[in-house]
Amino acid sequence: MADLLVDFIISLDGYAAAEGWPGLWGMGGPEYLAWLGETSAQERTVLMGAKTYRLMSGMAAEMTDEPAFATLTATPKVVFSSTLRAPLPWANSELVDGDPVEYVRHRKQSGPGSLRTIGSLSLCRSLLRAGVVDRFRVIVFPVITGVTGRERIFDGYPDIVLDLVESRTFDGRLQLLEYVPRVLDGPPGQ
Repeated sequence: MADLLVDFIISLDGYAAAEGWPGLWGMGGPEYLAWLGETSAQERTVLMGAKTYRLMSGMAAEMTDEPAFATLTATPKVVFSSTLRAPLPWANSELVDGDPVEYVRHRKQSGPGSLRTIGSLSLCRSLLRAGVVDRFRVIVFPVITGVTGRERIFDGYPDIVLDLVESRTFDGRLQLLEYVPRVLDGPPGQ
């Protein structure tokens, strides 16, 4: 049975990106980048929405010599969209125009290998709300982007309890936190 990992990089104040800041907030050190290369090579089908697909496929086309993008290009990808049309030009990309939650439920029961998300905030929100996420991992970058921050990750999420199963520090500053999520019907104790 396949499992699903929701995977985010975030600023300390919970943003996915910030206007004018470089990728990884300019803090992608050698230890983190090596780990990122190792985890990218693991056999997991990557799930994403149309916006993330457009962004990542464009970056992959421009950065063909970058090992992380070469690995991502070789990785199987499922793109959920009602606006894109098949065939998708980025190699190893499958277009699904149906319900992502139903796709994940079916794939977890019958499909090979594990699944993980990349970006795709609204997709991740719907998968968490439906209770189909097995692991929730964030890499926290030690920056606060209160003025320039874009795309708050957790806005609109259901209430969730997170049970810590792994933690790690990269390059003396980045924090990996991996949890098993449990969606709540309301605040605990009610």
